[in-house]
Amino acid sequence: MNQSIQISPAPVLRYAAGLISWVFHPLLLGLYMCIYLVYFQPDFFMGIGLKGKGQTVLIYAINAVFFPLVSVLLCKALGFIQSIRQNTQKERIILYSITMIFFFWTFYVFNNKPGMPPIIAKMALGIFLTVSLNFIANIYIKISMHAAGAGSLTGLMVMMLFASSAFIGYPIALAILIAGLICTARLIVSDHSMPEVICGLASGFIGQCLAFYFLS
Repeated sequence: MNQSIQISPAPVLRYAAGLISWVFHPLLLGLYMCIYLVYFQPDFFMGIGLKGKGQTVLIYAINAVFFPLVSVLLCKALGFIQSIRQNTQKERIILYSITMIFFFWTFYVFNNKPGMPPIIAKMALGIFLTVSLNFIANIYIKISMHAAGAGSLTGLMVMMLFASSAFIGYPIALAILIAGLICTARLIVSDHSMPEVICGLASGFIGQCLAFYFLS
């Protein structure tokens, strides 16, 4: 009789996968995307000084990283969730609800701030739409939020092909590499299945595409 054999990854591989998961946490991925647009895309922020660029990154960091993180920690402290890792679909309802509020607020601020390049509002809207798609999909499947962040990063880079005159072949290649590392890491150190990772990747990519379509 055939018996399936499960092979556990080597400790060093699990450590590397865990490190990748933390370095490319979904909240941090959005911040990385913001930094890339502000400091490495001269087409959009050329006329804005270092102070203005720093304020843009700070706005994103406070509204889309700090506030969601503090809110989740408060939910954990108050007993609304059992773990900040959000292991169950039920717990993720709280997480998605919190992040949707702050991500929409971030988009609203960028979209209505005078002198702010539209590209940053498109990116923020793409992240909000990605979380919204995940919130709906969470009813049926526990989508990988890390993979959704990876998909959003890749989607942004692809959309830049139509929005920027700069050569972004290398950034796209790097984004695809990072997405591959993230998805592989989640399959190693999380309980996500391949369909959950693929759905996450697709939701992030679609979210950015929809944002650029709506704000074109």
